[in-house]
Amino acid sequence: MALTFGFTGMDPSTEAALRAAFEGANARLGKPFVLVPEGQADHVVVDMDSMYGPMSWLRLHGAGKKVIGLTSAPRTQTDFRLPQPFDADSLADVLSRVAADAGAAAGIPSGMTPAPRPQDALPEERAPARTPAQPKAVAANAPTDPVEAPTAVEPPSAAAGRTVPAAPTIEPAAPAAPVEPVSLADWLASGRMPARARIERGGQVLLVDTSARQYIGPPALKPLVPAVSGSFNASDFVAVDDASWAREAAALGAAQPLGRLLWFAALQAGGGALMPGFDADGRYRMLKWPQTEREFPKHFRIATAMMKGPATLPEIAEASGVPLADVTDFVNANLATGFAEPYREPEPEPEAPKSTSLFDRLRGR
Repeated sequence: MALTFGFTGMDPSTEAALRAAFEGANARLGKPFVLVPEGQADHVVVDMDSMYGPMSWLRLHGAGKKVIGLTSAPRTQTDFRLPQPFDADSLADVLSRVAADAGAAAGIPSGMTPAPRPQDALPEERAPARTPAQPKAVAANAPTDPVEAPTAVEPPSAAAGRTVPAAPTIEPAAPAAPVEPVSLADWLASGRMPARARIERGGQVLLVDTSARQYIGPPALKPLVPAVSGSFNASDFVAVDDASWAREAAALGAAQPLGRLLWFAALQAGGGALMPGFDADGRYRMLKWPQTEREFPKHFRIATAMMKGPATLPEIAEASGVPLADVTDFVNANLATGFAEPYREPEPEPEAPKSTSLFDRLRGR
């Protein structure tokens, strides 16, 4: 049975390049995959470096899809990672692992494997290491300069007055630009955080395990406002070893779903303004009923209003009787976790061609 494969969360040029690479990679593996629309695909590629990528991943992950994260980051929280930039070789490598994971290895022709990478080469396939040349024996009265003398000596008359160019200087490489500080919600959604990290701010300590999709901290959310607000640099996440993790986790409490922390971090990120990349005048809809928190009773009214159909932020505020800033923060949190999405009007149906009789065609001449 063929495996279904699709794309989402990327610009048209990236999708076109990925589609071309897929055709070559799939043919190389014996065509175990069938390209279908995103809604029908069991395996979906998401551009995790795009604005909507992390949110698409959360939505697809919640729907039980296998997600391949297209990203330039060294790691990602998706099921598989396709490095950016990509080509047919790297995509074939990912597709073979996806097929094996799905138990469809029988669909790949016997003995066929993706093109090996340099680090996969056998010892006898690697180029022999260059050994340093042995020093030559020199006469006792020979000059000690290691540079061999030229075979033809330039006459002094030709060399007179010539300027010897100075050796070129090599400028040191400029240091890499630091990653721009972003919100904790952006860090959690992008997959750039360490697998296990400690966050300590405002007297609060959080342990975040992105690989297990869990965090450890207080059961209530509101006390965590200082710990999740503002901008974060990579230095704000301290890697934790196994011994320290076990000791600190025992003192903090039970593990909780990481999606809850992402929801709360996104709730604090906007400060009453819609997250960048979303239209403040656009309409938004709730895809499914969210997990509302008892600490935020107004959210039940907002969710009820949004479940009635797509609406603008002011319309949701009016229907729920909740201030616009609170509505905007709630929409941010549910966009980040995949419970809500921007509403786009469906494309109009193409008009059917008008049928004309032979008499009408003759009369039009």
